[in-house]
Amino acid sequence: MHLPHNAAVLVADGRKILLLRNEGDDTYPNLVVEHAEEQANPKDSDQKTDAPGLSFSSVGSGRSTMDEVDFHQQEEDRFAAGAADLLKRRAMANDFESLIVIAPPRTLGELRKHYHDSVSARISGEINKDLTGHPTADIESAIRAA
Repeated sequence: MHLPHNAAVLVADGRKILLLRNEGDDTYPNLVVEHAEEQANPKDSDQKTDAPGLSFSSVGSGRSTMDEVDFHQQEEDRFAAGAADLLKRRAMANDFESLIVIAPPRTLGELRKHYHDSVSARISGEINKDLTGHPTADIESAIRAA
C-alpha cells in the first residue's frame, strides 16, 4: 500500500487509538505518534449489576426474557465514534491529505458508520487487523504488505 510523506495513519480498536504521521517517504516510512488515547472499559459482567428483565404477555407462553445490553460493546462503539469525530476535526482543518485506517473488523465497521464525507474522501486504504499493541515497525510492515 502506498504511504506518502505526511500521510496520517489511524490505528484503532474499541478502547485505544493511535494517530500516526509518516515523517518519511513511501520507500522508507517513519511513523511518528501524534495522538494516543486509551479508555478503560471493564468487561461486560463487571459493568452489570442485575440479570436481564422479564416481560409478560397475555398471548402465547406468557413469559420471555428481554434482550441483554452489552455495556462493554456499547462503550467500544462509542469510542470508535469518538475516533471518527477526531478524524473529522482534523480533516476539516486540512491536517492530512491521505489517511490509512487499521482496525479489527468490528471497529472498522463502526468507524465507517461515522465517517464524515471529508474523511471518506481522504481514505487511501484500510487494513482489517488489530495492531494497537504493536510497535510502529510492525505497523509500517503491515502497510507495506497490504
